[in-house]
Amino acid sequence: MTLCTKAAAAAAALVLLAGCSSDSGGSPAASSTADENLGTVTTGADGVQEVTLQTQDDYLFTPDSFTVEPGEVRLTVVNVAEQMTHNFEFTTGEGPAPIDAGIDLLAPGDEKTIEFTVETPGDYPFECSFHAQLGQVGTMTVSGS
Repeated sequence: MTLCTKAAAAAAALVLLAGCSSDSGGSPAASSTADENLGTVTTGADGVQEVTLQTQDDYLFTPDSFTVEPGEVRLTVVNVAEQMTHNFEFTTGEGPAPIDAGIDLLAPGDEKTIEFTVETPGDYPFECSFHAQLGQVGTMTVSGS
């Protein structure tokens, strides 16, 4: 009976993992569609720093790090995944100061923007809480001015 239970659990785990994986079918990886300006911090007409990140089906943020100056930040996250739903949040208790802004749900094809203010220099880890254990993490650095 123990062997049957273990076999059933292993089969169920395989089914769950298969449901989470992507089948590229020989097509180029989603990250090959990445905009060369991803992660580049620019200043909008209103003076707010702007940066765009991308998520895809491979449990990564592209890029997984960027640097801003103290002040207002407008962050856009684009999900180019075909199958994966993601989110974006700053890792609780890990940065020099809390940042409450985040994106609760980012379905395939969605693009959402958040705005927040940072004043304290340092590294602010962020993650997709759905896939953090699979390595979907990154860091925003606030430079010291």
